[in-house]
Amino acid sequence: DMKIIMDLVVNHTSDEHPWFQAALAGDKEKQGYYFFRKQPNNWTSFFSGPAWKYFEELDLYALKLFSDKQFDLNWDNPQVRQEVADIVSFWLDKGIDGFRMDVINYISKAPGLPDGQEDIGKLIGFTGMEHYFYGPNLQTYLQELRRDVFKPYQAFSVGETPGIGMQLSKLLTGDYQQTMDLTFSFDHLETPGHVRFEDYEYDLEFYKYYMTENQKAFGNHYWMSLFVDNHDNPRFISKIDKYHRHRDVLAKAVNLILLTLRGTPFLYQGQEIGMTNNDFETMDELRDVESLNKYQELLDQGVSKDEAFQTVLSGTRDHARTPMQWNNQRFGGFSTTTPWLVGDQDLQSTNVDYQQKEPHSIYNFTKQLIALRKDSALVYGDVEFLHEKTKGLWVYKRTDETEEFLIEINLTATYQQRKVMNEDYELVLSNVRGQHPQLQPYQANLYRRLP
Repeated sequence: DMKIIMDLVVNHTSDEHPWFQAALAGDKEKQGYYFFRKQPNNWTSFFSGPAWKYFEELDLYALKLFSDKQFDLNWDNPQVRQEVADIVSFWLDKGIDGFRMDVINYISKAPGLPDGQEDIGKLIGFTGMEHYFYGPNLQTYLQELRRDVFKPYQAFSVGETPGIGMQLSKLLTGDYQQTMDLTFSFDHLETPGHVRFEDYEYDLEFYKYYMTENQKAFGNHYWMSLFVDNHDNPRFISKIDKYHRHRDVLAKAVNLILLTLRGTPFLYQGQEIGMTNNDFETMDELRDVESLNKYQELLDQGVSKDEAFQTVLSGTRDHARTPMQWNNQRFGGFSTTTPWLVGDQDLQSTNVDYQQKEPHSIYNFTKQLIALRKDSALVYGDVEFLHEKTKGLWVYKRTDETEEFLIEINLTATYQQRKVMNEDYELVLSNVRGQHPQLQPYQANLYRRLP
């Protein structure tokens, strides 16, 4: 029984939206749907430069936290909130089952839009963010939307919530919080001390620590979203293994983790066949507005073209936005004409058609995992972490009243000594053929306790 959720982008609209066009034409009511001011504050955009655009015909500035074509809606206006409720109802009436809510934690801005503190801006990279990343009316507006629309339809909601972290996410989705079902928190996607536009090797030991601590701390009082790939970040396995020496086993290991921890797993397009970062060779091949702006910003700072390109290449969102690769034909079978973004990386084996026929492929491994996860302790069972202080090794159990699973994963590209005795378990699934005294690089095993 397939369910469908849609993207809901209601922090902002396009500058081509009828509301914004009416606002530019002088419609005072529609101007109240946005933030127009005589003088801007000092907030900066996530896509470089000021967060304001000047419109000479109005002699006013309009707030745009993202691109010059995306203008923030004023959720303090009750008419805006009703418009959003009507949009959600329209699609739910069509049979949609829920929504992924884009940057939903930014919808409430501090009254008066005060200047951001420069020192905080330097720390987090964006001036003014402290005034909207968890605004004063965020919970109120989300509770209102859930009460009036989501709850009557029994619709699912997952909110993209950059910057708020797990603790604040719990306030939005934990027990008795009538706001959303899940959040996407991004704290685990960069090793501490590093940023996305930086060429470094991601440390899976941090991912282990982050997920272990949060799963232990929150228990069943907060249900986590489990993901590592999305449209806003480079491919996760490429951040760990830049040259893809262990691509297949690593992709399988990552998917095994996502499908055996407690929470709701999200697999992003291409993750089930091990798609990696693309081999872009020039800036002309990129399309992401964030990357284009970042490149120009670096050039303005005196960085050479080659160095600027390498910096952008390390973090561009375009790595995750190349088309899905369905077969080994040109453009991966996605199109017969040149698509908006060209991928074509490792087409001979990284495509759906090939991997469906290959019994040991990433695709079929992931398919087996999904089948195992259904109706088992891997969904609602308790989680117990073992040998937590052993570096490079992740071991945990999932148990309920009827069954128990044991999971062991080598988090490194080197051999690791096993820490558990498995005589009481049967091996159900492994990303390595044949078992050995030591765990091979990125080996991941799933066992079921024998009766």
